Amino acid sequence: MNATRSLLAAVVLGTAIVASNANAQCSGNAGTCNTINTASVTVGALVKLGMTTTATALTNPTADDVDAGNVLSDAGPSFTIKANRSWTLKIKSQNATNWTYAGSNAGVKPISDLSWSTASGGTYAAISATDATFTSGAAASNGTAAQAFFKTSWLSDFTSASNAPGTYSLPIVFTLTAP
Repeated sequence: MNATRSLLAAVVLGTAIVASNANAQCSGNAGTCNTINTASVTVGALVKLGMTTTATALTNPTADDVDAGNVLSDAGPSFTIKANRSWTLKIKSQNATNWTYAGSNAGVKPISDLSWSTASGGTYAAISATDATFTSGAAASNGTAAQAFFKTSWLSDFTSASNAPGTYSLPIVFTLTAP
């Protein structure tokens, strides 16, 4: 019984080997023989985002800035966007409601005190914890440039928790997609 099973397995295996070899075989009586092999590759949506710096030092407010409730402007990072199809660069705060505070004076600064724009003299929007379109392109790009600009608002109130001494930081997430 075992010999029959072994013989049957050998016949099936031999038939499979002959069949797969036959698919790759070629014979011809005219001195040539052609076979075809199709090579293929799948290219997905490709994106690449270059950013000049991973940190932006914002202008420290002075007593006069707080007294006047000034808004201070700063240039943020520059970007180089590469994509093989239409793309979108989004911006949002990683923090949900407030800046991260380091200090001993109970500082609380809402994320909306930072606004952003793609032009220094452009329209600014308050940053939020939800993705907003920073810029986009309708076609493939081999290096579209973009620049972030920030404005930080300071309340005209020396007793406000958003003006308490300490260090305030806000992680900002830029996401490039090619949907």
